[in-house]
Amino acid sequence: MSNIIECRKLTQYFDDAGTRVEVFYDLDLQIKKGERVAIVGASGSGKSTLLYMLGGLDKIKSGRVFIDEQDISQLNARKLGELRNQTLGFVYQFHHLLAEFTALENVAMPLLIRGESVEQARLKACDLLIRVGLEKRLQHKPGELSGGERQRAAIARALVTEPKCLLADEPTGNLDSHTAQQVYELLIQLNEDMNIALVLVTHDEQLAAKMDRMLRLSDGRLIQV
Repeated sequence: MSNIIECRKLTQYFDDAGTRVEVFYDLDLQIKKGERVAIVGASGSGKSTLLYMLGGLDKIKSGRVFIDEQDISQLNARKLGELRNQTLGFVYQFHHLLAEFTALENVAMPLLIRGESVEQARLKACDLLIRVGLEKRLQHKPGELSGGERQRAAIARALVTEPKCLLADEPTGNLDSHTAQQVYELLIQLNEDMNIALVLVTHDEQLAAKMDRMLRLSDGRLIQV
């Protein structure tokens, strides 16, 4: 089975007063279709940085990242943007919904950016919002939604393009424990229903333990837990 995402000898570092400080180094990781992978670790260990590099959002200092078997270092900004739009979905701790647009409009936006018609984008957005339990909130703006509802809308937006992999950075970190559990269960259900790979960065090891694989980022290395 081909890898949706793969990194080889991935290294990230920064300069501190002329001294090279490594965040992580020589990481190898493969994410296959449909699998669920959790990345855990202490605050500041580089979990989010790793996720953003896997998604082509952060510049690669050293090593290689392949998205859908394409070496992203060989792509210009436009081609990389197209590849991300076609292959990946992103969910963050904060929903990043646009306040002036309704839930339906927010979810449809990635499809409009891709060039789909307004009618088709709205139909697909409506379907995803129904699947995440927001059928009664289509015309509500983010300020009129609860925290859990906003995160559900953000998940729908990430999945409306039918990506092969969803990258989620602490998607339940801004929610109370009950709502967080609901959102987590939704992610698992959508992973199973849509056969989309899920890579989850989280501080909640109880949730992480329910994934197919749990990896700990510690002292610059990824360790299978």
